[in-house]
Amino acid sequence: MPEPTTLQDDEAYWIDAYRKTRAYTERICSPLETDDYQLQSIVETSPPKWHIAHVSWFFETFLLTPFLPGYRPFHPRFGYLFNSYYETVGSMHPRSKRGMLSRPTVETVYTYRAYVDEHMQALLSSLDNSNRENVLFRLRLGLNHEQQHQELLLMDIKHNFSVNSLAPIYRTDLKVHIGESRPVHWVEYEDGIRQIGATAEGFHFDNEAPRHSVLLNAWRLADRLVTNSEYLEFVQDGGYADPRLWLADGWHLIQQHDWRHPLYWSGSGGEWQEFTLGGIRPLGPDQPVSHVSFYEADAYARWAGKRLPTEAELECALATQPLQGNFADSDYLHPRPATDQGQWFGDLWNWTSTPYSAYPGFKPLEGAIGEYNGKFMANQIVLKGGCCATPAGHTRASYRNFFYPHDRWVFSGLRLADDT
Repeated sequence: MPEPTTLQDDEAYWIDAYRKTRAYTERICSPLETDDYQLQSIVETSPPKWHIAHVSWFFETFLLTPFLPGYRPFHPRFGYLFNSYYETVGSMHPRSKRGMLSRPTVETVYTYRAYVDEHMQALLSSLDNSNRENVLFRLRLGLNHEQQHQELLLMDIKHNFSVNSLAPIYRTDLKVHIGESRPVHWVEYEDGIRQIGATAEGFHFDNEAPRHSVLLNAWRLADRLVTNSEYLEFVQDGGYADPRLWLADGWHLIQQHDWRHPLYWSGSGGEWQEFTLGGIRPLGPDQPVSHVSFYEADAYARWAGKRLPTEAELECALATQPLQGNFADSDYLHPRPATDQGQWFGDLWNWTSTPYSAYPGFKPLEGAIGEYNGKFMANQIVLKGGCCATPAGHTRASYRNFFYPHDRWVFSGLRLADDT
């Protein structure tokens, strides 16, 4: 859908985009019972109630308060409760205790969303040349921010449900893909100077810029992700018991927490199962292995005699592929086997070997929204490609997701790389 060119078109286009984005968040939450909104299974996740309030706080704080004359915040304490990490905006409720917030109620949070939506409608219906550029920039940021939380909602709900011995099912109507993967094909790329980072066209986050040159040696990439059956060979070969395969921090971690297989696997021998958003299912041998940490991905690659791709290698490869794949709109919410066209976007975020850091010449956005990405550029790893919970159209080749190397509750997987 092309973006508008006139003010009149702006109003209709952006109101529609806003409504659709907000409606999808609520569709994600529609299968939940009231009690489910409160759950926070680990520090890294957040309760669904907090997510849907936080994204409303974002619009209230960065759009309504500065740009809608006479706007009054819904509640004077919601800024404290639902601020995530914007220190320059004000103090915030501890992340680890978000699950302790029995109040406001779920009903009140939805009333808050409706209040923000009503006033966003008023703001977007009154755009003029004095505020148009700033409002639309922050609106696009806010919509993309909410899409990130849509993905996180699904990841968090999955982990919240996984710790319950009743194994709750998020949705009983999710599609199940039955199919076989195919042998991996290796795609070779020549050495040379390449360009990576966002182009000037379309939306991008500040951490994707500036576009710049990198020098790459010749490399090759697997055209699909590593499958469950391939990873199971690593497990059965004693991969989790061989310190030679692991980075020191990873080895310490798997000993400390007794990791012996990917996060949602259970069983042994020929009876392996996997917890999914559609309930416990038999482990699909041809589906990509999911919910592995960077350390697990790196250890598998070593065991296979290969390595993980760098961020630049994977971005250059993704830039040559059509932006299509198994995203949230496919309605599987689970990775599928590779097709004959390969497996590039969607299914699972691909771990790279590249630490998350600033590009040469990077400058964060001015003001509080400059805290969005830049201050996290330490001790995390870049992932690329999107996943089965990513809203369609949200990702791109230059998109830089990032998580800590021990994180495995995210929809993460791996593809192999090698030198040529």
